[in-house]
Amino acid sequence: MVTALEIWGNLGSVMAAVMFALAMFKQYFPPQLCMHIESYGRKAVGHVYPYVQIKFPEFTGERLERCEVFTAIQNYLSGSASTRAKRLKAESVKDSQSLVLSMDENEEVVDEFQGVKLWWSSSLIVPQKPTFSVYPSSEDKRFYKLTFHRSQRELITGSYIKHVLEKGKAVEADNRQRKLYTNNPSSNWGSYKASKWSHVAFKHPSTFDTLAMEPSKKREIMNDLLKFRRGKEYYERIGRAWKRGYLLYGPPGTGKFTMIAAMANFLNYDVYDLELTTVKDNTELRKLLIETSEKSIIVIEDIDCSLELTSQRKTKKQEKEDPVKKMKGGEESKESKVTLSGLLNFIDGLWSACGGERIIVFTTNFVEKLDPALIRRGRMDKHIKMSYCCFESFKVLARNYLGLELHPLFTTVRRLLEETEMTPADVAENLMPKSDDEDEDACLEGLIEALEKAKEDAGKKSEEEEEAAAAEAEATAVAEEEEQQTLSEGEQENGRRGCAKEGKENGLH
Repeated sequence: MVTALEIWGNLGSVMAAVMFALAMFKQYFPPQLCMHIESYGRKAVGHVYPYVQIKFPEFTGERLERCEVFTAIQNYLSGSASTRAKRLKAESVKDSQSLVLSMDENEEVVDEFQGVKLWWSSSLIVPQKPTFSVYPSSEDKRFYKLTFHRSQRELITGSYIKHVLEKGKAVEADNRQRKLYTNNPSSNWGSYKASKWSHVAFKHPSTFDTLAMEPSKKREIMNDLLKFRRGKEYYERIGRAWKRGYLLYGPPGTGKFTMIAAMANFLNYDVYDLELTTVKDNTELRKLLIETSEKSIIVIEDIDCSLELTSQRKTKKQEKEDPVKKMKGGEESKESKVTLSGLLNFIDGLWSACGGERIIVFTTNFVEKLDPALIRRGRMDKHIKMSYCCFESFKVLARNYLGLELHPLFTTVRRLLEETEMTPADVAENLMPKSDDEDEDACLEGLIEALEKAKEDAGKKSEEEEEAAAAEAEATAVAEEEEQQTLSEGEQENGRRGCAKEGKENGLH
């Protein structure tokens, strides 16, 4: 009976003989013949081996830029790799706010899609000899290999790979470090590695929980934002670009930018703060739009002050007769030439459909100054009035600044807020302790004092306005009476002159 030791000994001898034969074959036979034999050998194995393999390299193209597909697969596998793989590799990926766990080289994990089992493996090709290049070498870069049964080819190539890329991009969006952008002057666009946008990390802490606003109004806005974020298929079905416009209007200090920050944190979007006065013309405005990313909020603050976009559209004759422009002379060419038409095309023209999942926000203190065409529905889809502080908003601020849910002085504050107007910014400033000695009672008493003073000032201002209006009405009445008296005296004088003339004519006859 043959023992196991003899079997292993015979197997070792066979493997040694095969390796020796292959070495002799490669040494004494031409490479072209070796390639043909290897090709036919693979075809023969393919008839027996039932699995298909797809490779996804890390770098592609002439300059070997990092492949977006590879990055998406890496993000997709980070979840399954962290739970199933035995050997992991932690990497700090650009623009990611956390470490990304991925499979180490020559590691394999199993995935399942619609009941079909697949295998992902990570491999690294080591270069045969050292090379020097300003670009990464394709020989020493990693690649992912997907293995599946050939009977599932249509499912994998048609649905699974698309599923992997979508999930990978979603993971990347959730893990990325969000940014706050501002546009650079176009004079700097032509320099080496110049960008149209500069950015810093977006770390504003505002959320809808800390936003001083009525709860029902906050829920309405949050539901609207959620509907938009989940509406990709809906917008495709109705034939509209996947974007939405918000107009935030109200007095200064009512929390317009705090609202924008809360929206960005709620949706996990980047923020682009567009300064229109630095944009030379409509062409530059379109270029800036193209450079914005998806999942972003494009903000134009104080749109009524940025450009001449008021409801009073000037005619060519009025522009020619405008003395201000005549005085500016050569300086006029240095001003922004962005037009209302260019801005409207930026919001909902053909160029607005480049990319998707964008929100455009305008803020203004004087909504009545804006051209109706700029803020109509379809451009600014939702109008949000940022009003003075109400009692519900005050309770949010009291919880944020003082940690209070209830207090005996709340009743007085409520009465005063109903009788006078104060912005959330002013209320917050009064609630903020200025020293360690100030407690909740002192802050609330200071707020009550400020509200009473604001009420008194508003009363005085109202009395002054009434007196001014009465004085103006009296002056108008006096002016009208004098004008009427002047007209009456003129008519009497004309009558006397007419009589005298008629008397002379009768005397002549």
